[in-house]
Amino acid sequence: MEQEYCQSCGMPLSEELYGTDADNSRNHEYCIYCYENGAFKQPDLTMEEMIETCVPFMKEKGMEEGEARTLMENCLPHLKRWKKC
Repeated sequence: MEQEYCQSCGMPLSEELYGTDADNSRNHEYCIYCYENGAFKQPDLTMEEMIETCVPFMKEKGMEEGEARTLMENCLPHLKRWKKC
């Protein structure tokens, strides 16, 4: 099975990390930190703000800040939430 990633923040998803839809079913596109009860937890967040939110957590996991920032800047524009129509 191919690894799924949150289509908002890029975090690898697993069963316990799936967000929820309005009917409380698991949403397999977004994580619990980004999506709950069928809506984004921070609906007005910009992609740049998402990067600033995620980089400190990535640093806690051992990644260098520059590496984390570059990864987010390259990854986020390709995720469903941030793709330009």
